[in-house]
Amino acid sequence: MLNVYTDTSVIGGCFDIEFKEFSNALFEEFKNGIKHLVISDLVLLELRQAREEVTLKLDEVPASFKAEHKNTPEAVDLAEAYIAGGALSNKSFNDALHIAIATLSKAEVLASWNFKHIVNLNRIKLYNSINLQMGYAIIEIRTPREILKPNDHEKS
Repeated sequence: MLNVYTDTSVIGGCFDIEFKEFSNALFEEFKNGIKHLVISDLVLLELRQAREEVTLKLDEVPASFKAEHKNTPEAVDLAEAYIAGGALSNKSFNDALHIAIATLSKAEVLASWNFKHIVNLNRIKLYNSINLQMGYAIIEIRTPREILKPNDHEKS
């Protein structure tokens, strides 16, 4: 089962006209045990500011198909390395922290709709270069649409 670290944009995307088709399709895969939902305490913290329907979305996924990872000093160090390496600025620390936690949780892929700071080819190259320099595995970073089970969600 593919472990998919899911940031807050994907959860909120379930209720956004532009992103709801693919965000909800990904959540269906989580609910059915096709993929494993990985979140962090940072996601839960960010969701505190969201509408109730958004915060309740996580409850749809059975506990056996999801895992929560905590922020750690090691994750903070890795996020700071992304910033020091020029991948992001200090203003985007939480975005760096999402990537660090996803890396350390050994998620195979990070799902996001954040095109500016996360799903961005040049930045992904920097994140993975820093991961390798620091002895961590590279991480795939994709939109929900790109990681859905093939053919199930394509329009005819």
